[in-house]
This record gives sequence, C-alpha cells and structure tokens, in this order.
Amino acid sequence: MNVKPKKHLGQHFLKDLETCEKIANQVTFHRGCRRVLEVGPGMGALTDYLITQEGIELFLVDIDAESIEYLHHKYPMMGDHIIYADFLRKDLTEIMGQDPFIVVGNFPYNISSQILFKCLEHRNQIPEIMGMFQKEVAVRIAEKPGSKEYGILSVFMQAFYDITYCFTVDEHVFIPPPKVKSGVIRCVRNERDSLPCDEKLFMRVVKTAFQQRRKTLRNSVKSLTQDAQLPDKFVTQRPERLSVDDFIELTLFIEGLGSK
Repeated sequence: MNVKPKKHLGQHFLKDLETCEKIANQVTFHRGCRRVLEVGPGMGALTDYLITQEGIELFLVDIDAESIEYLHHKYPMMGDHIIYADFLRKDLTEIMGQDPFIVVGNFPYNISSQILFKCLEHRNQIPEIMGMFQKEVAVRIAEKPGSKEYGILSVFMQAFYDITYCFTVDEHVFIPPPKVKSGVIRCVRNERDSLPCDEKLFMRVVKTAFQQRRKTLRNSVKSLTQDAQLPDKFVTQRPERLSVDDFIELTLFIEGLGSK
C-alpha cells in the first residue's frame, strides 16, 4: 500500500533517507522535552528516524485519512498516538495534554506560516520546533534585522524563539518535486516568557509597520501614534532595521499614548 500525495493538501513526501535522518538528528530536545508531535507525517519517511530516537514519546497527526490508515499499518504499536485531525483546528491539549512537546514536520508550504502561528499560541508548551519550509520562508524566519528578507514572521517568531537555519534541501528529494528549494530550521524557546507590552498591540504595530515597509516609521505607523512625535531613534528608521526589543520599545511608547 502506498499513499498518493494530494495536491490540495500541499503534500510533497520526502523520499531521501539521508535528509530524513539529518532532520531527526537536528532535534535538540530543548529543556529536556522528550515528547514529539510530528505534523503531516505522510508515509512516515521522517517518522522512521524519529521513532528510533532514545527515550522519546512520539505522536503523529495528519489530516489525510489515507495517510492515517497507512501509518496504522506501518506502526501498529503506536495505537492512539496516531491521530486523524487538522493540526490547525484541533485543540492541541486534547492530543498532548498540558505537558510540553516538540513540534517536528515536513510542513506543507501553503500552511507553514499558519502552523508557526499555532505554535506561537502554545509557545509556553512548545520548547522546540524543527521544520522543513519553502526556503524563502525559512530564510525569512531566521533572518536578522537589516535584511530585506526580515519581516513580520521574523519578528513574531524571534520574540519567543532562537532560530537556526540548519540546511537547504533540493527539489529532487520529494515526491512530487516542488518547484522551489526547501530549508530546514530549528526554533528553540528563549527566556522571554511574555512581552512587557500589550501583545495584541505589539502584533498590530509590527504588521502596520511592515505593510508599508518602504516608508519610514514616522509615516508607516502614523495611524497608531495619534500624530504624536515618535522618539528620535525611530523617526527615520524603516521597519526592517528594528529588532524585537526595538518593536517592544515602540509598542510601549504607543501604549503610553493611550493612557494620556
């Protein structure tokens, strides 16, 4: 029995065993976490290497019923650790309870950013994310301030995770081969438990700034500042020059305007 990759699910199954092994070996089990949730395992190419890692408790979640049937045949010992569900819509505590877990996967390109936002919602339960993305997205997530690739997702992820770009993966190691290269990144939780500013406002500030990224902040966040003069350090800056800490400082300034 084989599973046919489904275009509407964005499936590109890994076939290169060396790549699968490299991804599995990049997991650091940050903060001693040994529970792993693989998102979109497909036919289990990566699973074969995760399942051999010492002392881990592995869970698989997939939205594809055909893949779930295949995985039950391939790994009968996993039982109810193989879950038929939509990761994006599922209440993760129903699968994983309240204990920490690591998220690993060869993520479908069309929902990879949504997967990260879901992980951010559960960031205090997810100490590590190890994932394959479209290379352009992987680079963007890991990029530092000052680059044109640095953007909204970079800031949101780096607010709570330290990001490492691990390696690039060529098109031919997938079935079917995608039209672009892929990149593998590792995200491990940093020491920031929460933001010292209003988190929803922080996200709004970042999004507003990058939506007009060619403009200086004086102009791009004008709708949020009530025409107040920005601190000098921000006036002529463009959003791609600002670190996470800078965006926190800018958010606190805007937050303060509301209390005046």
